[in-house]
Amino acid sequence: MAEPQPTTKQIFILSGQSNMAGRGGVNKHKHWDGVVPPDCLPDPSIHRLSARLLWEQAHEPLHTDIDTKKTCGVGPGMSFANAVKERVGVIGLVPCAVGGTAIKEWAKGRHLYDDMIKRAKSAAEGGAGEIKAVLWYQGESDTSSQHDADSYKANMESLIRNVRADLQLPSLPIIQVAIASGDGKYMEKIREVQKGIDLENVVCVDAKGLELKEDKLHLTTEAQVKLGHMLADAYLTNFAPPPSVL
Repeated sequence: MAEPQPTTKQIFILSGQSNMAGRGGVNKHKHWDGVVPPDCLPDPSIHRLSARLLWEQAHEPLHTDIDTKKTCGVGPGMSFANAVKERVGVIGLVPCAVGGTAIKEWAKGRHLYDDMIKRAKSAAEGGAGEIKAVLWYQGESDTSSQHDADSYKANMESLIRNVRADLQLPSLPIIQVAIASGDGKYMEKIREVQKGIDLENVVCVDAKGLELKEDKLHLTTEAQVKLGHMLADAYLTNFAPPPSVL
């Protein structure tokens, strides 16, 4: 019998829009300050899948070659990975988030969706890794019109079903973030939908109350660190195997 590979990566897909891609430490002149908090430092056990579908050691900004039209800074991914690594082992992060994107742009058949699925499949190819969860933070771009807000629930549920079907993982955990900001008047409606999605293995963490930058839209570096811990707690509590007792 073949021995299990200890280096099999536990894969987490990071997707959504700018607050998942990370704008922590990016100033109004679109310059990232380069400050990496201790919780976000690189670790030999944390890898990321580059835009060229190659594994490399993960470091901030995680989305620098993915969300290329904007300046990326600190997001929640590294803080999350550092917080779960003791329990999870070798981690493979698959950044897919793109700033300013509405949920309809993530529909099956659209470029963003297809790219996310392609990257996820590539990450797990040949038994190199096992996809454990999708971390999803999006919705700010759907707060401006009543139509977008009214259709958000159906669109989000379709996204979850499509991702699970296309990755052939019918129970794939989805941890979504209830938005803390938005550019329109339907923010509370979007938040209600996010907190009320009633599908198996879908949990929600609430970003409301986390500190926003001057633009009142993006989380600060410190807030992103906290969000990473919230996502980690949600994963470890709801989906991770219990810690082994020595």
